Amino acid sequence: MLYSSAAALLGFAALGSSHMIMNTPIPFGKSSLNNSPLLADGSDFPCKQRGGVYEPEGASNPMPIGSTQPLKFTGSATHGGGSCQISVTYDAKPNKNSVWKVIHSIQGGCPAQGVEGNTGNDANAASPSTYSFKVPSALPVGEAVLAWTWFNKVGNREMYMNCAPITISGGSAKRSARLVQRDQAAFNALPDMFTANIGPGCATENGDLKFPNPGASLETLGAPGVKYFDPVGATCQKAGSAPVAGSSPSADAEATKSTAKATAKATAAPSPPGGVFATVEVGSKPTGTGEASKPTATGEASKPTATGEAPKPTATGSAPTPTGSAPNTGSGSAGASAPGTKCATEGMWNCIGGTSFQQCASGTWSVVQQLAAGTTCAVGQSAAIDINASKGSNAKRAVNFSA
Repeated sequence: MLYSSAAALLGFAALGSSHMIMNTPIPFGKSSLNNSPLLADGSDFPCKQRGGVYEPEGASNPMPIGSTQPLKFTGSATHGGGSCQISVTYDAKPNKNSVWKVIHSIQGGCPAQGVEGNTGNDANAASPSTYSFKVPSALPVGEAVLAWTWFNKVGNREMYMNCAPITISGGSAKRSARLVQRDQAAFNALPDMFTANIGPGCATENGDLKFPNPGASLETLGAPGVKYFDPVGATCQKAGSAPVAGSSPSADAEATKSTAKATAKATAAPSPPGGVFATVEVGSKPTGTGEASKPTATGEASKPTATGEAPKPTATGSAPTPTGSAPNTGSGSAGASAPGTKCATEGMWNCIGGTSFQQCASGTWSVVQQLAAGTTCAVGQSAAIDINASKGSNAKRAVNFSA
């Protein structure tokens, strides 16, 4: 207790003097990357825009699908920890319109555990806390960009963001169109990256942030009994909101519209889809919590082609409140199962009221999520979920991949 109190006093004295930087994965433009937060007006979002922001400078971060990757930091201004997310986009040079999808969330204790303030005032010190995350098994292969975002627990209300080039790989030389479609649907299904403290409309409280949509791959590392705080503001991401329909590639590309009915067979995706779905094969059980099923045939996919500009995540609306536990098997309950309760059939879908749904992933029911605007599903539990565009509606795909 004496140590933690002394560390806290030392930490608060150093607030704002030296912050944290991601050292693993190796970030872009390391020579020009400082350890300060994003500007309060958001003008350097994403990735701390600056000269040389996307220069690799030798950075190479291979990430096979299904692999577990380390996450490490440098610095001592840990601000009492906080909450972090790991997100991915397929834009080579992300901009404000890029779509980021969350593959892992840490609530509390990031980028340091068990601290009340800072751990010192050495910007070059290695953080004593290290972390890891898993690359989803059903994620499009190819060149991508990873982002680490952090919302500090104590001090000024800030958002930190470092970005790194990554190469997602796995499988054989030839990748079937069906697997490409399956991976596209899994990517679309992931939650949008949370943003706050970079302009008016959404801010975090002084404390550990509770992400509105953390995804299925979630660690909770705050101290026992600690309170987690929801973000505040009219433009904050809403709990259970559907992923943004749009595009992560370049903004000047034409939007691709889809009016056809799409069917997604059960996969253990990290979280329920909220976009457009394609026919996919039933995958094997996941090897880790919240991760997608491994492909039955793998290989490299071609790089994503641009499909239009997407707005910064501003999804609205909230999911229906769970009203009880639906049967674990069978094909027909219109009710939602409480998130985290056990389910028997891996990958089973549950369409609730035709407007929202959840999925059995890693043995438990996921949170309920709203369908994208203008779409409906067939009510009940089934191994395949039918998503239909409402009459007169168009559904956009987040990323378009060709076999």
